[in-house]
Amino acid sequence: MVGGQTRRAALAAAFSGALLVAGCSGAGGGGSAGGGGEDGAGGSINVIMVNNPQMVDLQELTPRFTEETGITVNYTVLPENDVRDRITQEFASQAGQYDVASISNYEVPFYSQNDWLAPLDEYLAGDEEFDQDDILPAMESSLTGEDGSVYAEPFYGESSFLMYRTDVFEQAGLTMPDNPTWQEVADLAARVDNVQPGMRGICLRGQPGWGQVFAPLTTVVNTFGGTWFEEDWTAKVNSPEFTEATQFYVDLVRAHGEAGAPQAGFTECLNNMTQGNVAMWYDATSAAGSLEAEGSPVAGKIGYVAAPVVETDSSGWLYTWAWGIQEASQNKEDAWEFISWASSQGYEELVGEELGWARVPAGKRSSTYENPQYQEQAGPFYEATRNAILAADPQSPGVQPRPAPGIQFVAIPEFAAMATQVSQFVSSAIAGQTSVTDALNQGQRVAEEQVTQVYQQ
Repeated sequence: MVGGQTRRAALAAAFSGALLVAGCSGAGGGGSAGGGGEDGAGGSINVIMVNNPQMVDLQELTPRFTEETGITVNYTVLPENDVRDRITQEFASQAGQYDVASISNYEVPFYSQNDWLAPLDEYLAGDEEFDQDDILPAMESSLTGEDGSVYAEPFYGESSFLMYRTDVFEQAGLTMPDNPTWQEVADLAARVDNVQPGMRGICLRGQPGWGQVFAPLTTVVNTFGGTWFEEDWTAKVNSPEFTEATQFYVDLVRAHGEAGAPQAGFTECLNNMTQGNVAMWYDATSAAGSLEAEGSPVAGKIGYVAAPVVETDSSGWLYTWAWGIQEASQNKEDAWEFISWASSQGYEELVGEELGWARVPAGKRSSTYENPQYQEQAGPFYEATRNAILAADPQSPGVQPRPAPGIQFVAIPEFAAMATQVSQFVSSAIAGQTSVTDALNQGQRVAEEQVTQVYQQ
């Protein structure tokens, strides 16, 4: 295991390398979202965040925050890849330009280990209205450092589950188990192929990328008994369990999956499911809102059940966009005021009343799922989503101890580059251009070179 200064050096080196490869994006938009109150009489903070729809809504509603507190919020808003590069550069240098950043549970463990994030315990202790006990346990755990301190608060969260066409299953005389195994899913995929003309049994991501094919595939590896690394950082990418899981996944998508699977990611599978091209889809719980949206041709025709398993009790992933305060910030009190407002139950109610309950940034608070107005809007899927998030265990997602937390990822800075490279080999196997064995043998070498040699010092 790498410890202390050696580990921090490894983290810094990994981030520096990533920045050299990815480069730094240009200036982001957003500007000031103040406008009310006393024009910054309560202070001013700089927030950098991803340009997802929930954040766009946040910008629209931020003048309410300024009116209440007098704190002006200056936003920098960038696409996901760009914002990760900018935040990495900012936090690694501790420049202090941004007070708050949208980070995920992927970054929190090693950001906190490297002293780049301010712990939030002191602010939580003095803010009874925030109600930390209302945060879903899996989300709180994923944003807690090795020292037991909370380092970020979730803005919204998700897990993964299996979505299926209830009308197609009824037509075929099939029943979906509430807690299916992967073998049951494979059998069902074969039986619903072409129940309707041109319809395939299942959609599974095959597009290269650590957040594309390896988001669902790593959860399959976990429940088949595999792991990227053993507790001592021994790479296990070509182990029998990792190989069995990957072979199963590749065989399933090749036999019963969507057209163009090697280049299909979240968006392509969402389109396939919406357009009636597939009968099942295993992916993010956040997809349900789009499938059930007004005007969707499959609204009311989808069922939602737990992520399929083999050896584990659950296998759904866990992901959240969350708010963290840079340790170098000179405006930590005002930064906490913003986080306390943006991640609060009151903010969710504001979104529901002003923009509609379907747009509430859910997946983080127990109270959301007890709200009758939210239940009405998210009726088909809210219980399955909540159950998936509650069942997720980022500290122990498989059958063996892990050296770092994470379900669909390993929470180390090297994982993104490593898994992206290995994903190219797996996508080639899905395309029939290489075997799973050859793909994972190459992946084993990558894992040993990029991670094992660094952490087994």
